[in-house]
Amino acid sequence: MSDFTINTDNKLLAKDFCVNTSTSAATFKGVNSNATGDPDLAPGQKRSPKAQKSIYGEIPQIPVLDAVEGIKFDFNHGIRILFPHNGKTYHVTFMDIDTGVILYSNDTVPGAYVTSVKKFFIRFRLIIHAKGNDKPIFEYDMDLKDKEVMVQLPVGTIGDSIGWFSYVERFQKKQQCKLICVMTPWIATLVKDQYPDITFIAPEETKKYRPYASYYMGLFFRGDVDNQPIDFRYIGLHRTAGYILGLDGEDLDDLPPRFNLSAKRKIKEKYVCIAAQSSSQAKYWNNPFGWMTVVKFLKDNGYRVLCIDKEKVHGTGLHWNYIPYGSEDFTGDKPLQERVDLIKDADFFIGLSSGLS
Repeated sequence: MSDFTINTDNKLLAKDFCVNTSTSAATFKGVNSNATGDPDLAPGQKRSPKAQKSIYGEIPQIPVLDAVEGIKFDFNHGIRILFPHNGKTYHVTFMDIDTGVILYSNDTVPGAYVTSVKKFFIRFRLIIHAKGNDKPIFEYDMDLKDKEVMVQLPVGTIGDSIGWFSYVERFQKKQQCKLICVMTPWIATLVKDQYPDITFIAPEETKKYRPYASYYMGLFFRGDVDNQPIDFRYIGLHRTAGYILGLDGEDLDDLPPRFNLSAKRKIKEKYVCIAAQSSSQAKYWNNPFGWMTVVKFLKDNGYRVLCIDKEKVHGTGLHWNYIPYGSEDFTGDKPLQERVDLIKDADFFIGLSSGLS
């Protein structure tokens, strides 16, 4: 294990960087670099069968672009540079083009695998020298135009996927790239016909692709500013996606995604849709008389009240939540487009912190 000293005068530089010359695994802050979309695995390692399944698809284990002398690189989950076991030593530098900040500059060892700490969008410049030479043997500026770029949304999260998706489209337009959006298929059906310039794939299909760059959407906790440039608590749960993708100005404004609203109205009477279930008890309306009072008020004023949750009953242990008394049971595992068709013609919708809201 060879330890490198980092210039700590630059606050954006990685700290405690080391290269494992036996496994070619780069380690940052005690966490292995993400070669397969999993931050806990080094190249060549496989997740234990008992371990929790990743909420993202895969990225190529080996960088997909060729530099010189057998060196490979790409921008999948940060910049990644893989040096060959050719007995040569190189000096590698990568920097942020837009700020001019050098993010890393140091010597390597044969077989080294170097990745950036920062995984969000940065326009990287890569410079490689043969050790001892002042003239670089390779220079490259990242440019996403006309390149295959993958944006991965976590599996199965309706609200997050819908809230983040408009930023994905704005990123595609700004970068003029060939964008591949990794999204749960039953969620993708809501939007894919409205976005013909974006390719939608399921997480299990990612292994078929060799993207130039890839970015992971998510909420990263404990003050993480490596996977996101700003703690999401400062900017909002939905807008964090725009920051991860390097958007700014008007591109960060709220803009809902486009849905198919062409279906004819199904219910003649005036009605309201409600959704009373959520993903954790803290997100429920735990007022024991709350929903009952609201439903009664609406019905007394001539409204039909349709509960459109997926689950009629949801909970855990000794605590279970039922749809509100007096509401009409429209629950069930139905296509999301059917939910859109009902919500669009409702006088209004009442929900909790959930995907339907």
